[in-house]
Amino acid sequence: MSQVLLGYLRLARPANLPTAAADIFAGAVIGGMFVHDTSSSLMVSLIGLVFASVFLYAGGVVLNDVFDYKLDKVERPERPIPSGLIPLKSAALFGAILLVIGIVLAFLIHSLSGYIAVLLAGAILLYDAFSKKYGFLGPFNMGLCRSLNLLLGISILGVITNWWFCIIPLVYIFAITLISRGEVHGDNKKHIIWAGILYALVIFGVVSMTLKETGSIIEAIPFLGVFAFLVFKPLVGAYRLNSPANIKKAVIAGVLSLIVLDAAMAVGFSVWWYGLLIVLLLPLSMLLSKLFAVT
Repeated sequence: MSQVLLGYLRLARPANLPTAAADIFAGAVIGGMFVHDTSSSLMVSLIGLVFASVFLYAGGVVLNDVFDYKLDKVERPERPIPSGLIPLKSAALFGAILLVIGIVLAFLIHSLSGYIAVLLAGAILLYDAFSKKYGFLGPFNMGLCRSLNLLLGISILGVITNWWFCIIPLVYIFAITLISRGEVHGDNKKHIIWAGILYALVIFGVVSMTLKETGSIIEAIPFLGVFAFLVFKPLVGAYRLNSPANIKKAVIAGVLSLIVLDAAMAVGFSVWWYGLLIVLLLPLSMLLSKLFAVT
């Protein structure tokens, strides 16, 4: 593989992309996919939305590096753009094309999905170019992107149901973004405490919302237990030794564990094996995280 192609892959953060797919798989069943027969056309719609989400996510992280070009020249000079491997204009065009492909794919599934994809692309650009510089607005905007991604999955039938589940990724990603504030310099114990509280609220939210909508939480409990272990263990480690390395581990664990959180939400509206299928994306993310940066 050429170094340039590898550079473009690094820009797209391949290890993160399965987490975007997991949002769609969860959103589809929350939106009622299992209530209807799982016809081949519905499966095509599901796959189409997965690809739309992946392209939107990839475009977002590429453009994030484009807007962070000057900062990365100082803090992360090894990245593809500041190192000179990928020209700034080429990276910007690459990110824009990925976003457009994601929007077009969403419109091909349903007009409602397309409009949500447009909103998601707008939220992504707002974060990349502006809001990430601000203490509250940045984490909120990042969480909103994940909420809209889950909503994109919920729109699979052309209607919006159970939209309040989108609050869960909003709170969760807000927590991860808080933690990431210390990834370069460390010293963010207060943010870690707040993240732990928000993680607990996320688990409570999944339990309470699922019970309200389906009346059963039994199948989700094992997934929530695994999720809690995966996110709290590195978080405690980052609090005890508040170093950039440990903070980065907590951030990576938070990002990748979103797959398990999606599985926990999904099983409440489907069956246990559907949750396991989503969890299978986690080993893929972990493998890719050994090859490509997550943050």
